Amino acid sequence: MKGNSPSNGDSNHSCSCIIDQIFTGGLQSDVVCQACNGVSTTIDPFWDISLDLGPCPYGGKSKGAAPSAPTSLTDCLDRFTRPEHLGSSAKIKCSGCQTYQESTKQLTMKKLPVVCSFHLKRFEHSNRLHKKISTFISFPEHLDMTPYMSNRRNNNNNHNNGLAHRNTDVNNRYSLFAVVNHVGSLDAGHYTAYVRQHRDQWYQCDDHLITRATIQDVLRSEGYLLFYHKQILEYE
Repeated sequence: MKGNSPSNGDSNHSCSCIIDQIFTGGLQSDVVCQACNGVSTTIDPFWDISLDLGPCPYGGKSKGAAPSAPTSLTDCLDRFTRPEHLGSSAKIKCSGCQTYQESTKQLTMKKLPVVCSFHLKRFEHSNRLHKKISTFISFPEHLDMTPYMSNRRNNNNNHNNGLAHRNTDVNNRYSLFAVVNHVGSLDAGHYTAYVRQHRDQWYQCDDHLITRATIQDVLRSEGYLLFYHKQILEYE
């Protein structure tokens, strides 16, 4: 768990700046004791979501499946919000049974921001190697975040049966409006961007060159940073 936030508590993050108003969401972390099934919940603010692109270290989508790498943004989000067994080397002291036990941890979205920013982790740095992951990751023009909400996952934690994708909430629907791409290798590269003006006019920004683009150009691009805005905005 992050920090020392109280069980079932919400971290007290408060800022009225325009950046926080647009980009801040709430990430819920549920740690479940494998001995007594006690749940410890913390909620922390987030401004972007970093998504791994390498093979999943704890298997594929189904239990016992071989490790597999994601091929789409939804694959990445499924993996990000999937329960993870922490194992015997990461035992925590359960507040319920007051003993150190193995546990599972699951991240879900408690509160969605106005703009969701997704960071695809294409640059891998380790003691053994440094490389860029150039795997094509497909991403949609329109995105429904309902399956990754905390209330949806708590009501139906068995994501594989497909029920979590039903009965979507219109307040959780997003539209793509900007994509940042990295062209080149880890040592020598160049950043470009696609941005949308109005409803369906796309432009490619390459240093001082601004040219018209199509949505097909955008969806075929490699993708490094993806920006989605809510389709329905609520004002207080």
